[in-house]
Amino acid sequence: MDVWWSDERFVPADDAQRNEVQARRALLEPIGVPEDRVHAMPPSDAGFSQPEDAAAWYAEQLAAAATMGQQLPHFDVLLLGMGTEGHVASIFPGPEVGRDDRVVVAVRNCPKPPPTRLSMTLSTINTAAEVWLVVAGQAKAATVAAALSGADPRAIPAAGVHGVIATRWWLDASAAGELPLAYGGS
Repeated sequence: MDVWWSDERFVPADDAQRNEVQARRALLEPIGVPEDRVHAMPPSDAGFSQPEDAAAWYAEQLAAAATMGQQLPHFDVLLLGMGTEGHVASIFPGPEVGRDDRVVVAVRNCPKPPPTRLSMTLSTINTAAEVWLVVAGQAKAATVAAALSGADPRAIPAAGVHGVIATRWWLDASAAGELPLAYGGS
């Protein structure tokens, strides 16, 4: 098993805001994932002067792990959360959503802190065999309902996420609260 990141906050390596720090503590270390199988996005103190350089480096790492002739390794499952406004990875609502075919990009001026991040693009995310979105809380219920009803990904980026084989939404009762009964909502 190899673990890759779909996005990361571009902050120092030991910053508690990093997804890597949280994932290592909560999951990777307790189950003993070997260090050489964990491929975290670079932190801001890893020698990259700009986040764009770090994004390009990560895209190169993905390409190096791919099978011959491919740009990306095979992703069996890509696990995402979703923000209240529908962002996934570090893809926030806006006119540029879905228009970038690069593998990994630098994201500046994010509406949530910290403002600088690295993120896979929708075109990269959508190469995964399965995409799982884990969403909890009533504050996200309207956005979940809109995303599952075919919202424009520029307004709700989660609506643009699709696994090649399956897209699975793992919702608590509160997040599912505004879904029609056909989806198991109220």
